[in-house]
Amino acid sequence: MKYDLEERCAKFGEEAIKFTKTIKYNQITGPLINQFVRSATSVGANYMEANQASSKKDFINKIRICQKESNESKHWARMISVAEEDKKEECRKLWKEAHELTLIFAKISKNCKEK
Repeated sequence: MKYDLEERCAKFGEEAIKFTKTIKYNQITGPLINQFVRSATSVGANYMEANQASSKKDFINKIRICQKESNESKHWARMISVAEEDKKEECRKLWKEAHELTLIFAKISKNCKEK
């Protein structure tokens, strides 16, 4: 089976959007939803940019941004789980995917630097 990181990143952003549409928007959840959607959808956008990088340095920079955005998504998923306790399990799944993506991008970045 072919491993498609671009598709995985897109799916993560899509799942984040679908999930946040299930949350009641209020003074507390509104900012959390906005931040989570921004960081989660940014992962895929930056990965697509990395794949079109003009140099190795540009590629590494974009991959590091992917890593930061996926890591940030973990934070917002955690905050949403506190604001909306009935959504803890869904947040846990999204947090886990964000964590795995963070580790993948860290490995890619490390491997590029070593070469």
